[in-house]
Amino acid sequence: MTGADRWLLPDGIDEILPPQARRIEQLRRHLLDYLDNCGYDFVIPPALEYLDSLLTGTGKDLDLRTFKVTDQLSGRLMGLSADTTPQVARIDAHSLAPEGVSRLSYCRTVFHTRPASLLASRTPTQIGAELYGEATISGDIEIISVMLSLLTEAGIEGVHLDLGNVGVFRALADSAGLSDEQQSELFDLLKLKCQTDTLAWVERELNDEHLIEAFNLVAGMQGNASALTDKFTRLAELVPVAAQQLSDMTQAIDALTQRFPQVSITCDLTELRGYDYHTGLVFAAYVPGYGDAVAQGGRYDETGADFGRARPATGFSADLKVLARLGQRQFEAKETVAVPQSDDPALWQAMAELRAEGYRVVTELDGEIAGASKRLAQDNGQWTLVNA
Repeated sequence: MTGADRWLLPDGIDEILPPQARRIEQLRRHLLDYLDNCGYDFVIPPALEYLDSLLTGTGKDLDLRTFKVTDQLSGRLMGLSADTTPQVARIDAHSLAPEGVSRLSYCRTVFHTRPASLLASRTPTQIGAELYGEATISGDIEIISVMLSLLTEAGIEGVHLDLGNVGVFRALADSAGLSDEQQSELFDLLKLKCQTDTLAWVERELNDEHLIEAFNLVAGMQGNASALTDKFTRLAELVPVAAQQLSDMTQAIDALTQRFPQVSITCDLTELRGYDYHTGLVFAAYVPGYGDAVAQGGRYDETGADFGRARPATGFSADLKVLARLGQRQFEAKETVAVPQSDDPALWQAMAELRAEGYRVVTELDGEIAGASKRLAQDNGQWTLVNA
């Protein structure tokens, strides 16, 4: 490594400089205040945990994205957190262990060995909220509503919401008695969203005409949410064990359409993101001109059981840095006050008073202060605020 190279940051690792760093911090405070207003208590999980705890209840993808180190005290493997959600689930199950509904929020940097996508950072600032203890669709509706409102608070415009349901695919797979290998093959076909190939596979592997029709319906079930009602009804008739999941989706669509008429809502039952982790409704928010989801989440009821305390759970997360870059939320800039160098104790007292009032007060160490609109000047022994 040459002298010039030693200052280069690794690929996918970014540093935030003024004034963007200030904007991100202002947005962080604003959004956490909003989550607090919604009843979500702030928690700060550790950045480093024992690996077996950190990866409990998660899929293989998270394991591959996790930086691993050896603890010099115990000799055990530790990991840098790549996703806050499993840690918050542990906090709910053990550290807090509340009865009934629990609402938790967080905002911190997580670390990825590889970026999640071409647009993603390896050190996203993950902000999110988790809702525990509510098994009905009311919990999903609340968490999606909080997510969409959070995006509004960030100044994100033109939001499109995409809904899926891992539970529907699980119900169909169980009804068909698919092996793990068959589920994996079908999962890969559905990800490609090729209805013809999916139907050919189903007709080759299954004999039940109702299940063949059901899987064919799922493979083609993408589009405007309100236009899929008849398909939902038919799918529930073909596979009754999926009826509740489909009814919940319909209820969620109706509630969200009423609450957020400006948000376009589509459904995609081939969207099986986090299949090894999620258990029910999954969702993601998109905006024009950006190729990744700006926020996403879903239900993950089984994770708590891995910590010894099964709890219904749903939540969402987003990268605060992405929200700051794409959002239009504006914050009032502080007024800057320039102060001359002086040993007068009264000057320091005047500076402290102005800072307490919210001014940005800066001493002129090397000349004029750029951007200063006011300055402290001495008049008859008194320090007064005047225009710069």
